[in-house]
Amino acid sequence: MPPVSLNKPRIVKVLRVKEETPTIKSLFFKDDYCLKAKPGQFIMVWLPGVDEIPMSISRVGLKNGVSITVKLVGEATKKLHSMVRGDIFGVRGPYGNSFKIFRGRVLVVGGGVGMAPLLPLIQRLKAAGGKPTVIVGAKTGEELLFFKEIRKIVGGKNVLAVTEDGSIGVKGLASEVLENLLRKGSGYKQIYACGPEPMLKKVLDLALKYEVQAQLSLERYIKCGVGLCGSCMVNGFRVCRDGPVFTSEVLAGVREFGVLRRESSGRIVRF
Repeated sequence: MPPVSLNKPRIVKVLRVKEETPTIKSLFFKDDYCLKAKPGQFIMVWLPGVDEIPMSISRVGLKNGVSITVKLVGEATKKLHSMVRGDIFGVRGPYGNSFKIFRGRVLVVGGGVGMAPLLPLIQRLKAAGGKPTVIVGAKTGEELLFFKEIRKIVGGKNVLAVTEDGSIGVKGLASEVLENLLRKGSGYKQIYACGPEPMLKKVLDLALKYEVQAQLSLERYIKCGVGLCGSCMVNGFRVCRDGPVFTSEVLAGVREFGVLRRESSGRIVRF
């Protein structure tokens, strides 16, 4: 169980709001605990009278503190999108495990707002002497998240844009570009990925096929964040406590992964 101090909501003030894409914004704030977060960890964001939701930490170590990156999808994210400098919200955490850093040639694959926890990972990989190749996927070019920012970190030739409509970069899916790279074989030591679970299932299948170890960050419905309620269970694993980052070896034995998910009511449905 995390320290009690992490489980009490701390009120933070919005310092800056950045529009990343037409449907995604980043909110910057300062919090001592979040400043110590590792790539892949998440926090619970409390909006009094609205909801409490999990959010990945997308930036750390900045003059403006840290940031969360929010896609507009429901009531809680609508409230976050409406915020301006000076508004307040509550945070708990950070919770969960984190990505393990590997040096050398690695692949980073992100789909949509799944790029959020991957941005600090990419920065950490680069600082550790890693050589990341990054695949940034989205439905359209205007929804590519952090594309320009990542190019500055790792160099333009090491970032591949993939859009479903072909408006920017390769037309298709991020998993298709990943397979092309793995088929060529360039001695990749690790695959990191975050995004919609059907995409992650394809990444897992490719990692197993080409025998490259992978670390995948899962996005599941999380209520408590501390492993008590069971709303984020996947075949006995609590995503909030045992994850959100899982290795390919572990996920290879998880039958529900990429097939079944739990709704807010707890009902199990297919993807």
